[in-house]
This record gives sequence, structure tokens and C-alpha cells, in this order.
Amino acid sequence: MDFMLILKAVLLGIVEGLTEFAPVSSTGHMIIVDDVWLKSEDFLTKYVANTFKVVIQLGSITAVIVIFKERFIEMLGLRRNKTYKANENKLKLTQVIVGLIPAGILGVLFEDYIDEYLFSTSTVLIGLFIGAIFMIIADRFRPKKTIVESVDQITYKQAFTVGLIQCLSLWPGFSRSGSTISGGVLLGMSHRAAADFTFIMAVPIMAGASFLSLVKNWEYFNLEVWPFFLAGFISAFIVALISIRFFLKLINRIKLVPFAIYRIVLCIIIYIVYF
Repeated sequence: MDFMLILKAVLLGIVEGLTEFAPVSSTGHMIIVDDVWLKSEDFLTKYVANTFKVVIQLGSITAVIVIFKERFIEMLGLRRNKTYKANENKLKLTQVIVGLIPAGILGVLFEDYIDEYLFSTSTVLIGLFIGAIFMIIADRFRPKKTIVESVDQITYKQAFTVGLIQCLSLWPGFSRSGSTISGGVLLGMSHRAAADFTFIMAVPIMAGASFLSLVKNWEYFNLEVWPFFLAGFISAFIVALISIRFFLKLINRIKLVPFAIYRIVLCIIIYIVYF
């Protein structure tokens, strides 16, 4: 496997790591970067290229697990934080599951349709643009008083409502984090609380989907493609680790509008270049 192929794997991993948890749509960026520039299916079979995208997504998921490891340990009941009090509110695993149910059901029901008809540059542009408008609406019409400052204050009803809004992200380009953070903000959450819940909720649904995809495509793992897969996984993990920490520090200050503007500008540029 030559150096240029490894370089392309690293570049795709960087795109995945930078965009997976920012409200700009990692799927959209991957499709656009791959379709317009790298064209991975020119040097890989379609199935190996799709499997690779799952592998680098796992790199980003692993970064989230590392960042929120203490939170996951607490939610799974493996260890209680030393400052934990019996009557203290904490985000529960059941609340995360409640948030996952709507998109999980629709994802299973419409997976084949989505894969066949919605994974293209034109449909991604639609998702990017409409998602950007939704983000602007969320910042413009959010409650004047923040009701939920911390992810530990989220109720079951809010978790389920955010889960319903997450269904919008089944359209490639709309963005999972863009839809759920916007939905959380409209429900009165702080941007940081909505982002934390989004990232925590992303782990089981993305890990589950990735696992099923890997099992289905296990035959495409062979010694020839392992260096390509490994390079993409490592670059996605490292870049996601850095970008997520940076994003979480930034989101309460800059809110969603700058990301929405970026998405709209990107739509215009890609439309001009691609079409």
C-alpha cells in the first residue's frame, strides 16, 4: 500500500475528527470531500471505502469515550464520584436510552432507503442548508432564561424531545450534533449542557451502528487494507480528541450562529464548484 493511499486515509480521518461532533455534519463533509476531491472508490472498492468510513467514525467515538470516561463509569454504576450525594441529580443511563429511542427506531426502519437515496452531494447540500437555518432559529428564539445549566439537570421529557429532534439528522448533512444541540437550546438548555448530552448520547448509537456495519462487512478486513484503516482511525481519534475539547470550551461563548454561517458559505462554494 503506497504512501499516497495512507495520506488519503489520514486526510479523511482528519475531516472525520474535526467534524463528527461539531454542528457542521461529518457525514456531509465526508461525502463532499470524498466525492469532490479524494474519490476513494477510484482506489478502493465501494464496500471497502464504506467500511473505512465506519472505522474512522470509531476513532471519533473512542475520543468521546476518553473525554467523558468518568461520566460513563458513573452512569454504568461501576464507580461513584467521591462528591456524589444520594439525593443529588445525575444524568442517568436510562435518560440517554430514552433519547436514543426515536432515531434508533427510524434509523432501523429506513436504513436501506437512506443509504440508497440520500448519500449524495446534492442531498447533503440540502441538509447542510436547512440544518443551518434551524441552528439560527434555535439561537434566535431560545428562552431568555436558561432552564438547564448542566447536563445533570436534564429531565426524561427533555431527553425524549431532544431524541425526537435528533431524527432530523437521519438526513445526511443535517448533522446529529447540530440538530440535538439546537433542540436542546430551544428547550432551555445551555449550549454546553446540550452539547454534553449530544456527545454522551452519540456514543451508544454510533458505536452500535458501527459495530453492526463492521460485522456485516468483516470480509473486507484483510492485511492489505489494515494500514489504510489504522492510519484513518488514529488520525480521526487524535483530531477528535483535540477538537471536542476545544468545541466544549467554545460553544457557550460563540453559540450556534457562526457554525450556521459556515455551513451556508460551504453550501454556496460546493454548489458553485460541484454543479
